[in-house]
Amino acid sequence: MRLFYTDRFLKSYEQAPAAIQAAFDRRVHLLLANLRHPSLRSKKYDEARGIWQARVTYDSRSSATTN
Repeated sequence: MRLFYTDRFLKSYEQAPAAIQAAFDRRVHLLLANLRHPSLRSKKYDEARGIWQARVTYDSRSSATTN
């Protein structure tokens, strides 16, 4: 799987606190290895558009599309 970041994501990432950035960076490795890793608590967010959500921290989530 390859990741592509939108401009909106990159702006949000840059503005996020360092702890959120570090948590996201750790979760990306899990996401690439296994979208359904238990700690990600990933779920299908929008079936029609293939959008998934995954947990970054307790109160932060990221979304991604799959092809």
